[in-house]
Amino acid sequence: MIKPLIHINHLTFAWDREPVLEEIDLKIFDNDFIGMIGPNGGGKTTLIKAILGIIQPQKGKIYFREDLPRNKRPIGYLPQLKQLDRNFPITVVDVVRSGSLMRPVPFKNHEEEKARAIGLLQEMGIAGLKKKAIGELSGGEMQRVFLCRALISDPKLLILDEPGTYVDNRFGREIFEKLRELNQKMAVLLISHDTDLVTEYAKSVVYLDHTLVPYPEKPEKTGSHA
Repeated sequence: MIKPLIHINHLTFAWDREPVLEEIDLKIFDNDFIGMIGPNGGGKTTLIKAILGIIQPQKGKIYFREDLPRNKRPIGYLPQLKQLDRNFPITVVDVVRSGSLMRPVPFKNHEEEKARAIGLLQEMGIAGLKKKAIGELSGGEMQRVFLCRALISDPKLLILDEPGTYVDNRFGREIFEKLRELNQKMAVLLISHDTDLVTEYAKSVVYLDHTLVPYPEKPEKTGSHA
């Protein structure tokens, strides 16, 4: 029997007694590409925080497969751009290198770590920015940098929280194409307000508005959900 990477079982969470997540059930397997849509305030980011261990559910449990150790779980995370501090004095290459703290098997030395960081930047087409301060970048450039940071830990699961927000439409489609490529070697959990792109690229789609339900395979195009 194939075990899921993560099994979210009857998870319930409330902020100040206000229910945000109610009886959430979700299994994420190797090479899944799950798109998650739903309204603002529906609990999408809260669910990510629970998976990452930032918050603890009041009810239910999240089970991690044995090869996702507690201390350094190989989960890459790309947060919303608005959560990032542009004024923090750090260069692009050092932002990427900081993600290596979550690698289950550390790099042999700083040179190997730096080479891997630069290699990821090259794959994203932004190696020329490696010495720039993070605050000098455009929205699309910054998203690419933080995607590299999420990937340097060689994750088994990549979680992205609305990666297309605050960037142009061209980059939005580019990142979905990159995710399709990455999905060949890792599972992807993507939160996005762009229903059209999610239903085009994701292998399965769920709708979260406090409770979680499957999303229709061929929904009527009545507009995107934030």
